[in-house]
Amino acid sequence: MTEKHRRKKPRIASGFKIFGAMSLGLSTAIAFRTLIVIDHLQPDWVRPVWYFAVLGNFLFFWHRYQITQQRKHAIQDHNLIARINSTNGLSPDEREALTYLLQSIKRSPENINYLIISCFSLVAIAADLIIDHFSKG
Repeated sequence: MTEKHRRKKPRIASGFKIFGAMSLGLSTAIAFRTLIVIDHLQPDWVRPVWYFAVLGNFLFFWHRYQITQQRKHAIQDHNLIARINSTNGLSPDEREALTYLLQSIKRSPENINYLIISCFSLVAIAADLIIDHFSKG
């Protein structure tokens, strides 16, 4: 890879960002699952909770997409699978385990899943805003 096209060096996110993303993901999952109850108890809160859940999902899955992309690029850019298989510093079991992990990351379509969920989150919000706008007109 040329210097001109070199990607940003991957790095582990801070503990704050990791736990923040986890908290956001959990709270949006809970929000989605409470919508039916909220609809019975406080119907006026359904849309604000739904917006929180969908926007939070967008942010969470966009974050997951970026992490997965960084992992895939690190494996590809450094040719890690071939390098691990050619090294003698690891036992055959260690080499097999690392190869499995890297191939699993490389082949997994999870990044596409995260991207699709992020996009549909934005589409759902736009659709709701458009429908709401035209239903009041």
